[in-house]
Order: sequence, then C-alpha cells, then structure tokens
Amino acid sequence: MTEKDVIDLLLRQHEEIKSLFTEVENAAPEDRAEAFQKLVRLLAVHETAEEEIVHPYARRKLHDGGTIADERLAEENAAKDLLTEMEKAGVEDPRFSANLALLRRAVVEHAEHEEQEEFPRLRQETSEQERRAMATAVRAAEALAPTHPHPGIDSTAKNLLLGPPTAIMDRTKDVLRRAMGKRG
Repeated sequence: MTEKDVIDLLLRQHEEIKSLFTEVENAAPEDRAEAFQKLVRLLAVHETAEEEIVHPYARRKLHDGGTIADERLAEENAAKDLLTEMEKAGVEDPRFSANLALLRRAVVEHAEHEEQEEFPRLRQETSEQERRAMATAVRAAEALAPTHPHPGIDSTAKNLLLGPPTAIMDRTKDVLRRAMGKRG
C-alpha cells in the first residue's frame, strides 16, 4: 500500500473489493471458500478502518458530516449482517449466490455513496497533510482489525475497545483453520 492520501488508498481498496467479488463469482466450487474468505477479510478490515478513522473524521470536519457518517454506518451494518449470515452458512449454502449478488450490490452502492458524497468533501475540506495522516491511521487500524465481520462493533469506541481482542481471536482462528486444511 503505497498510497499516501487516504482517499486514494480507499479508492484502490474499493476496486480491490469489486475484483474479489468477481473472483468469488467465477471461482471453481473447490476454490470458492478460499476466494470468499479473502473477500470477507478485506471487507472486515476495510470497514473497521473506515469506522475508526474516516467516518469519525468526516463527522467532525464536514458541515453535515454527522448525517453522512450515520448513513455510511447504516449501510456498513446492513452489509455486515448479511456477510455474517453468509459466512456462517458457508459457500455450499443454496442461497450463497443470491446472497453474494445482494451483498455485492449493497457494498458497491455503499462505495459509490462514499466516492460521490464523502470522499470529494474530505478531499476538498482537508489538507494533504491531514489525508496523509489519515492514510497512516487507516493502515494501522487495518493491521489491528478483526478479519471477520462482527455486527454491533461499529463505533470508534467499540472498535477501539473490542476490536483488538476480537482481531486476535479472528486471526488465531484463521491460522488454525489453515493449519487444519479448512477453507471457511
């Protein structure tokens, strides 16, 4: 991640997320669980960082930042709920493809709202130095973020309090799953 501007960093991640949706959709049945877990992980860490860094900053810095942040958080929570349900059900679930299409639509619409409403305003109303600092903070938050969705952990305070222990548990489970040869 070489982007120094938080907006550029998040835009690149949005493209990466869209690409991972396509990878999951096109994966052979035996590879779908692994591809889906890559998507789950990126969505989880990306949204955690936005919840901890980006939306609170927009809330403080932008004229109607509270409304914008609340709308983005509501979208993230709805997607998190569906993602959690999908992860529990697994890729063999008969509803997986339909739910994946719903999730993709929700995530892409959420990204478009950020890209059209939040990011341009942040770019306009913050300095280059602020956006660089935010990019550093986003990378740090992602390094400590849970790797699976956890509905209800959606505020800065909850993420900071519960995020690190949850991340440790998630990352431990990820290692154990890989060691045991499980894909989901």
